[in-house]
Amino acid sequence: MSKGEVTRIGVVGAGAWGTALASVAARAELDVKLWAYEADVAEAINESHENTTYLEGVALDEAIVATNDLTDLVDREAILLVTPAQALRDVATDVIEKVGTHLPLVVCSKGIERGSGLLMTEVLAEISPYAEALVLSGPSFAADVARGLPTAVTLAGRDVERARPIAEALSGPTFRPYLSGDIVGAQVGGAVKNVLAIACGIVDGKGLGASARAALTARGFVELVRFGTALGAQPETLNGLSGLGDLILTCTSTQSRNMSLGVALGEGRSTGDVLNARTSISEGAYTARVVAEMAVDMGIELPICTAVHEIVEDITSVDDAIEQLLARPIKAEN
Repeated sequence: MSKGEVTRIGVVGAGAWGTALASVAARAELDVKLWAYEADVAEAINESHENTTYLEGVALDEAIVATNDLTDLVDREAILLVTPAQALRDVATDVIEKVGTHLPLVVCSKGIERGSGLLMTEVLAEISPYAEALVLSGPSFAADVARGLPTAVTLAGRDVERARPIAEALSGPTFRPYLSGDIVGAQVGGAVKNVLAIACGIVDGKGLGASARAALTARGFVELVRFGTALGAQPETLNGLSGLGDLILTCTSTQSRNMSLGVALGEGRSTGDVLNARTSISEGAYTARVVAEMAVDMGIELPICTAVHEIVEDITSVDDAIEQLLARPIKAEN
């Protein structure tokens, strides 16, 4: 695959992020088809050129063709998988059965599978050892990207040159992919920052101040790096767009579904009440447990991630978790 070879893109998942990436592809003048799980979402996109369910108020390019039938994607040259992380196994299985394994599958979901502890590309490898998996991740709010505001992301593949044609196809004046060969690091950053964003939201919800949030973000980044390097991620990747960059974005704005969940928890609401009232997914709520469990198995300390897990699962209260974190023994920063 070389420059200019990717002209037909399929996007699987018509949530906010999938719709935004379909907009990126259309803006790059690619032939783009967007698969929606819900038939009414596909119909609305085709008829009104707006995803009123997941990205209301953002006008979509009329070139985006939505479908509810995965077989409509058989003529694509690359597929972007933009499903909730915990649903990726089922959806990707359908994609591989109905579309095939002859084209690159770009994972755009941020999470780690519960139960197995597998990264998203590892899930794909279990489904089909022949699938070519890449990862797109980085600091990017769907509404910003859909509106064409400047964004930079990481596109990672085990073979950087195989990823280059897709990066070149999607790139434009306001969307810039940077290439990476670190497929593990690109996934770890996106998964763990969701957990840490919940923690930062709790700080805001409790009214603990900007200083506390900055300290928590910095110490959370230490945990992200500790966890990532234990899995084989490169520190340079974790310090880049898909790690530190995404963490900064997600921990500083309630546009983040994970941070806004944390704010609600800090204000005294329950996880169930918040999530049941939403149509969107807060991935960190599902990733927190698996990160905490993997940390125990690997023998590493992730006190902030563990505290988020215990708060989300109603094992401990917000106040008790904060007290426990602040009571930890004094030690060297590094």
